[in-house]
Amino acid sequence: MSFSLTLDKIVARAEELRAMLTDGLTGEAYVKASRELSEIEPVVTRIGDLRAAERAREEAEALLDDPEMRDLAEAELRDLKDLVPKLVRELQIALLPKDAADERAAILEIRPAAGGDEAGLFAAELFGMYQKYAQFRGWRFEILEYGDTELGGLKEATAEIVGRGVFARLKYESGVHRVQRVPTTESQGRIHTSTVTVAVLPEAEDVDVRIDEGDLRIDVYRASGAGGQHVNKTESAVRITHIPSGIVVAMQEEKSQHKNRAKAMKILRARLYEQQRATLHAARAADRKSQVGTGDRSERIRTYNFPQGRVSDHRINMTLHKIDRIIQGELDDFIDALTAEDQAALLAAHEKTA
Repeated sequence: MSFSLTLDKIVARAEELRAMLTDGLTGEAYVKASRELSEIEPVVTRIGDLRAAERAREEAEALLDDPEMRDLAEAELRDLKDLVPKLVRELQIALLPKDAADERAAILEIRPAAGGDEAGLFAAELFGMYQKYAQFRGWRFEILEYGDTELGGLKEATAEIVGRGVFARLKYESGVHRVQRVPTTESQGRIHTSTVTVAVLPEAEDVDVRIDEGDLRIDVYRASGAGGQHVNKTESAVRITHIPSGIVVAMQEEKSQHKNRAKAMKILRARLYEQQRATLHAARAADRKSQVGTGDRSERIRTYNFPQGRVSDHRINMTLHKIDRIIQGELDDFIDALTAEDQAALLAAHEKTA
């Protein structure tokens, strides 16, 4: 099917959906049609922009033979020379197959890896960075689990991030993040290198992952750490083991065993869903280790060099000299560049097979 015909079909489908919604659809059919229309309306707008630019180009070309209008026509064509290919490219990218999980909420998991106390301190900073980024985007950031150290660092933390397009924006953050700086505990002023692992999982719905209760081993125990008398008296902590996969999720953040179980099941479902996605998509590894690696210092997707004030993303060879602002949640420069790189690779692969 030609590109032009594909665009015609999208415009026709949008008109059909608008008519259906006007004619009094109700219930699930109305929701389904509304969702489809909202998904293709941005594409329809781009198609309108492209066709307006193409008409303007045709009109300008027709005026080239008119001596009185030639200068105006040539100026118009110069403006349109880059605009039309740009709009075509945007539409080609918009029509690429979408990751079904892109619009979902996400589960963020952060753990220190190599580097001891300093890794824990940096893990806490990264967790705060994503919390600030979520606030900037207008997303809801709910801490599911947060274990801290005596020095104020992080043992491990998990959060649920809810909003429009959360996973699409944050999925590129999965991997090993490396920090280079002089730790506050370093008396000799030497620069240390530490690493933190970040995993971003699309949140799963009940229909995505069917969990057989018979496949679960659920243990309850007393929460450890701060908590006063509650810790001593109540077996509120929950550990859920999914026997077929070997995935274990422990939760003790809440005082209620029921709430801890619900949070643990949410994380378990997300991990199982990501495992299913990994199986379906050969480009991704078959388990969660593909996201975070081993945490070894030589493995990294991004390096935060504090002495030089720079952050480098090694996947796209991009370095920004504004580490303070990035730690405060200004991540869009990296995420936009990673998204563009991913889209370009998808488009190249699509064109190769077309």
